[in-house]
Amino acid sequence: MAGRLNGKTAVVTAAGQGIGRAIAEAFLREGAVVWATDLDETKLEGLNGAERRRLDARSTEAVDALARETGPIDVLANAAGFVHHGTVLECSEEDWDFSFDLNVKSMHRTIKAFLPGMVERGGGSIVNIASVAGSIKAAPNRYVYGATKAAVIGLTKAVALDFLTKGVRCNAICPGTIQSPSLDERTAALAASSGKTEDEARAMFVARQPTGRLGTPEEIAYAAVYLASDESAFTTGITLIVDGGWTI
Repeated sequence: MAGRLNGKTAVVTAAGQGIGRAIAEAFLREGAVVWATDLDETKLEGLNGAERRRLDARSTEAVDALARETGPIDVLANAAGFVHHGTVLECSEEDWDFSFDLNVKSMHRTIKAFLPGMVERGGGSIVNIASVAGSIKAAPNRYVYGATKAAVIGLTKAVALDFLTKGVRCNAICPGTIQSPSLDERTAALAASSGKTEDEARAMFVARQPTGRLGTPEEIAYAAVYLASDESAFTTGITLIVDGGWTI
């Protein structure tokens, strides 16, 4: 089924590593024209065939400039995010503001910038990376992160409803625990806060997955390809859970 995204132009945020990188690679394999973006442009090396651009998703001016450069697109994949470790007592005003700015408002910026072109072209697909940690399931020490991801789900449903008759679909993917550079950082943070070794901390993440293993970025990318493609033309406003059974 190669070529599922032939003829489509896609923008992917946080495409330098982890889930965003896997999505960009999958979109390229399926025939899309991909604009791969990241705050650190050097992380985009190796994405051969993609238009690679530095993008600060926290800058409205930068996002708007990218939208002018790309012109109208068919697919927007929002993968930028940050995982804060801690309870409400460890969440400062700065932590709260940064988390919401990057995890939620960045999506507001990109959707507002790229959606008019989708409406103009008569359709499009927006894929937001949310999480099962939030409104679907609570996770320890994910106070502000869970709040932001719950907001992403609300944002996704609002866009889906408001543009239902315009041909624009908006869906969220809710991953479980995925092996990524972000998880490595969280493992180190958990080890530091709990007094455990990093191997012990990693084992704790694995233990909460009923399948006995972590997910891979590629497994999330497969879901993103489906939601970006015409195969999901009758699908909008959903939260697609890809969590290895964590929320059963």
